[in-house]
Amino acid sequence: MADIFRRHGEAYRARRPMPLPQLRVMRAIETCRTAALGGHVERCGHCHHQRVSYNSCRNRHCPKCQTAARREWVERRKGELLPVEYFHVVFTIPQELNALALQNRNVVYKILFQTSARTLETIAADPRHLGARIGFFSILHTWGQNLLHHPHVHCVATGGGLSPDGQRWVGCRPGFFLSVRVLSRLFRRLFLEALEQAFTSGELEFHGELSALAERLPALLSELKKVEWVVHAKPPFGGPQQVLEYLGRYTHRVAISNHRLREITPGAVTFDYKDYASHHPQKIRRMTLQPGEFIRRFLLHTLPPGFQRIRHYGLLASRNKAATLVLCRGLLEAVSLLPSPAQIVELVRQWMEPALRCPVCGIGEMVRVELIDAQPYRPAPVDTS
Repeated sequence: MADIFRRHGEAYRARRPMPLPQLRVMRAIETCRTAALGGHVERCGHCHHQRVSYNSCRNRHCPKCQTAARREWVERRKGELLPVEYFHVVFTIPQELNALALQNRNVVYKILFQTSARTLETIAADPRHLGARIGFFSILHTWGQNLLHHPHVHCVATGGGLSPDGQRWVGCRPGFFLSVRVLSRLFRRLFLEALEQAFTSGELEFHGELSALAERLPALLSELKKVEWVVHAKPPFGGPQQVLEYLGRYTHRVAISNHRLREITPGAVTFDYKDYASHHPQKIRRMTLQPGEFIRRFLLHTLPPGFQRIRHYGLLASRNKAATLVLCRGLLEAVSLLPSPAQIVELVRQWMEPALRCPVCGIGEMVRVELIDAQPYRPAPVDTS
C-alpha cells in the first residue's frame, strides 16, 4: 500500500478535494518506516553489523503497523476463552443504504453496532430460544473483496450464557446457536427504527448525488421493511484455537492486506480477491484497477476519527468482564487462563525476539546506538503525461 500511495498519491490528491482524515491516512502510510518519521541506528553486539530502522506511523489503517497490535490483542483475548462452542454471526445492511452509510459513517455505523448487539442479546435472553446472557465481541468491516463499500458487522459469540439468576450455565444445542430468520427480522426492525429516528431528528446529511434521497428516504425505509435482510450464521468454530486463528485474521486490518497485492505498474494495480456470490466462492481471482480507482476504493474505508471498530458486549463487556468470566469458569468447572500484564509483555517480547536478532551472524542482538531526526517528506512528482 505504501508503494501505491508514494507512486500515485500526489497525482490522486491533485485531481480532487479530499477530507482531512483521508489525507492523514494517505500521508501516514506514505511516510511509514521512512526517513520522514525519523528512526535509529542499530548495531549488533557480536559482529558489529549496523542497520538503519525508521519509525512506524502507527496508523490503524496501515497494513504494516497492525501486526504487533494484532498479536498483543490476541494474546489478551486468549485468557478470556471459555470451554464452549463459539459461533460467528454476520449482520449486513441492504446495499440500498450503502451510499447513505458512506456519507453518514458515524451515525450509521453506530446504529449498526447498537442494533446488531441488541438483536443478539434480545433473542439469546428469550426463553423460547436460549434464555441466557451471552458474551460476544463485534468487529466492523466496511469492505468486500473487491474493495467496494459493503458495511457489515462480524460477531463472535459464546455458545451459551448465564441464566437470568446467574446461578448456572445455559448451553446451546450442539452445532446450533440462534435462529437466523428470527435474528434477521428483529435486526431489520431495530435498524430501520433507529435510522428513521436519526432522519427525523436531523442527524443524517444528504450532499451531492445523495440530496435526492432526502425526500424519498421514508418511502425507501418502508420498502426495506418488506424484504429479507441478510444475517449469516456460520458453523461453530472447531475449538478455542480456531477462534484465535479467526481473531488474528479479522481484528486489525482495513480493506486489504499487503499479501493480496500482486503487481503495481504505472497504470494499474492488480490484487487477489474472491467472489463469494459465484459458484466457486473460494477460488482466487485477479482484479486490475487504475491506481486512482484503487486508491479511491481503499479510502472508502477510512474510519471516522476516534471511532471504535471492535466492541465487547454481554459477558465480555469491559466494566464487569473479569468477575463475570470467573463466575462462568466456576459454573463450567474450567481453569482460568487469563495472562497477567507481565506475561503478555513477555509473550509479545518472545514473538518479536527473532526481529531483534542480528540478520548477519544470528547470534548477537541489535541494540540502538543512535537516533535519526525526521527528514522533510517529498512526495513523488505528479505525472502529467
